[in-house]
Amino acid sequence: MVKRHQTLALVMIAMFAALTAIGAFIKIPLPVVPFTLQIVVVFLAGCLLGSRNGFYSQLVYIGVGLVGLPVFTQGGGFTYVLQPTFGYLIGFALAAYVIGFIIERIENPTKKHFIGATIIGLIIIYMVAIPYLYIALNFWLDMKSSWSHVFVIGFFSSIIADVCLAITSALLAERMYKVFHSARTVNISHVEGEKIG
Repeated sequence: MVKRHQTLALVMIAMFAALTAIGAFIKIPLPVVPFTLQIVVVFLAGCLLGSRNGFYSQLVYIGVGLVGLPVFTQGGGFTYVLQPTFGYLIGFALAAYVIGFIIERIENPTKKHFIGATIIGLIIIYMVAIPYLYIALNFWLDMKSSWSHVFVIGFFSSIIADVCLAITSALLAERMYKVFHSARTVNISHVEGEKIG
């Protein structure tokens, strides 16, 4: 039963990593920072997989891209860390963890809890992504950009859509939560029962 639980967790991690990769190619091309649907998968990963597995799903996605598979919006490879948008990917992993951390500590999360968690996750993504974008443009790519310009291309161009996606994802997560939560708790209880036995 321990093996079954571990297998289920690995399948969920791999599935959400794959969905994040798919989301990278559902995009609206914008200057410097394209708008994608990856963020929806990040919100759902945190809400449905929990802090640890949600975080791992995004680490797997980032790792697969860094080893060379073209799963990022503009390709792949280790040099992608120099891309101005790589900060968003770091933010995705941290956001998935924090969202899961928040939801895990509420016995019966409701709409407001999911919405609050995804909005906090969105704030974390931007807190990482905007400074990274500024540093990448000004120091690595030698594209002199002011903070105001960085905020326009990295924040104001997508924040309204991202807030809408955060709320939509939260409402979707609320509907799916019981199924994922039951699967996780049933397997965990079996694992604990085997350990006691």
